[in-house]
Amino acid sequence: MAQVTLRGNPVQVEGELPQTGSKAPDFTPTCATSVRTFNAQADKVANTVVLCISSDLPFAQKRFCGTEGLDNVQSLSDFRNADFAVDYGVSIADGPLRALTARAVVVLDENDNVLHSELVPEIGQEPNYEAALAVLK
Repeated sequence: MAQVTLRGNPVQVEGELPQTGSKAPDFTPTCATSVRTFNAQADKVANTVVLCISSDLPFAQKRFCGTEGLDNVQSLSDFRNADFAVDYGVSIADGPLRALTARAVVVLDENDNVLHSELVPEIGQEPNYEAALAVLK
């Protein structure tokens, strides 16, 4: 079980984050700054699809993406089935955020092999965009 923090307070995360070189687990069919950043970069990298997967309700995701003009992002909800969050090692196991998800970035190739993964250690922190995008070049 991994641990991240929220404003310095420890938060336990269930599951295992897929590691570079491994096969990505199957997953079911949104934080604003990171989604906007990847949306802006998506059209600069050929054959790239950005998925924003969260435990938000689908209608809330759709409203967020529509309001923000995030047309390079496909949003998917793990609200009803938390398998994705556990399979990808981002399910918060305890505390006030229990059953929500930690922030992480997983970059896959066309065969679902993991090229890069990052479990962001502080929930309020943005991911390392450069590292995630570098593996796509």
